[in-house]
Amino acid sequence: MARILIVDDEPDIRALVRRYAEREGYETAEAGNGIEAVSMCREADFDVIIMDAMMPELDGFSACKEIRAMKDIPVIMLSARGEEYDKLFGFETGADDYVVKPFSPRELMARVKVVIGRHGGISSDKIKAGNIEIDTLGRIVYISGTKTELTAKEYDLLLYLIKNDGIVLTRERIMDAVWGCEYYSADRAVDWQIKQLRAHLGGCRDYIVTVRGVGYKFEAQH
Repeated sequence: MARILIVDDEPDIRALVRRYAEREGYETAEAGNGIEAVSMCREADFDVIIMDAMMPELDGFSACKEIRAMKDIPVIMLSARGEEYDKLFGFETGADDYVVKPFSPRELMARVKVVIGRHGGISSDKIKAGNIEIDTLGRIVYISGTKTELTAKEYDLLLYLIKNDGIVLTRERIMDAVWGCEYYSADRAVDWQIKQLRAHLGGCRDYIVTVRGVGYKFEAQH
């Protein structure tokens, strides 16, 4: 049974999400603020966190960053702010999805199912995204059934993009995740590596979408 941590400073919102989550068969736990959520994640594991963005003491964005620094738990951010900038900021802090309030509880549960499925699928030995298949144990990549030779860095970049399927990633975030460091010219380094990777993906090269002024996102299905 999947476990969901519901984090919101409004008890009514927590109760609403808990009711729908338990109808879907999920086990739930609750936190009233970001500090409590971080503390609970230190002590226990969850399959997904539903996190309100604006909370007193420690906001959801900061709590998300702290949690993702110690555990790989997917986070769905809830926020009354629905501007593109706010969504991009949420993704940059590590959120896997972003839902604008007021929201449909049924739609939220559908998103929970997708996020849990995506996260669980990545831990498998075999990962499939469109016509790309990856054997993570052997670090082997197949494009439309044909084995493709990638450099170590190209492989790491592809795997990271697929793990974040559909999420807009800034060049800085890609640099930090794949290279593990800050770089004086992240834009140039990431752009060059993306170009090299696309050249090896053949007919799947368009899975890597350029988001002008921001970075890139992976979309196996357009």
